[in-house]
Amino acid sequence: MYIYFGMVFLLSIVFVWAVKHYAPKLGLMDIPNERSAHCSIIPSGAGIGFISAAMLVFPLFHYEIAIEYIWTLLATFLVFIIGVLDDHHDTSPNIKFFVIILATLFLSFDDIIISELGIFFGAELSLGWFALPFTVFAVVGFTNALNLIDGLDGLAASISIVILGTFFIVGYQNDDQLILLLSGTFIATLLAFLLFNWNPATIFMGDSGSLTLGFVISLLAIKSLPYLPTISIFFIAALPVLDTLIVMVRRKRKGRSMFDADRCHLHHILRHFFAENTKKTVLFLATLQAAYSLTGLQLDKNMDEGYLLVLFILNTIILYLFLDAMIKRQKREGCM
Repeated sequence: MYIYFGMVFLLSIVFVWAVKHYAPKLGLMDIPNERSAHCSIIPSGAGIGFISAAMLVFPLFHYEIAIEYIWTLLATFLVFIIGVLDDHHDTSPNIKFFVIILATLFLSFDDIIISELGIFFGAELSLGWFALPFTVFAVVGFTNALNLIDGLDGLAASISIVILGTFFIVGYQNDDQLILLLSGTFIATLLAFLLFNWNPATIFMGDSGSLTLGFVISLLAIKSLPYLPTISIFFIAALPVLDTLIVMVRRKRKGRSMFDADRCHLHHILRHFFAENTKKTVLFLATLQAAYSLTGLQLDKNMDEGYLLVLFILNTIILYLFLDAMIKRQKREGCM
């Protein structure tokens, strides 16, 4: 297994370097705008490199698992392709949503679907016919949530490594080979990518990376539900979820569209708090995510989900109020 992960790591380095080298010719350059944390034009689309490395090596070493979960791999490949197209030439949000929905339908063919949510205040909550629509909603939501948090050098990769590391533990503890191998594979690719993306970054992952990562983490979360309480997934993947929820609520309260772009995300606020020091901000957020993820791992499958949900909602409210106070103190335009 170590040889396999080592090959993924090394091949990812080679592929990301190649994308970086040929990015100008391929039209994979990120031009900064008013919301960007960088000021110069930087190569993008590194996801094309490290995701390709994972998809090339995985079926070669684990052919039987690849065949067993062929629809899952096809679904991931589909999301990857739409991400590649978006990196090269902006794809409309509607097309991206449609592709992610289609990919989620593919997951259901491998029985990766949310069929029940657990016991809430003593009552078992089974989704029945609503299972597939709810799964689509959850996967589309989280896939885009991870995409939104990709706003600082090394941030999305670091947060993803922590989340994937947690699922790696879940896979190891429960001898689930898909969870174990898929999470380990993407950890290896992201460690290679971080060599290029740690501040100051020389290349960005692009949507080919962030959309695919969000989708993979979503399917790993669903695959982990037999071993974990549903609400524990919220903690294991807390920061992308919390950031998206809080930003959308704040926009709605201000009378704006919940899908407007702004600089009111968690990483924007904390980066200002850390005197625009990107490295400190990323390390703090990765540590915070690790604390949330470890909390999620401690929650017992037999616990009542209702009380866990109340705990998560209280945490969300406290974080919202804390960030709101920071925004007022920073006098951040567009957030107040």
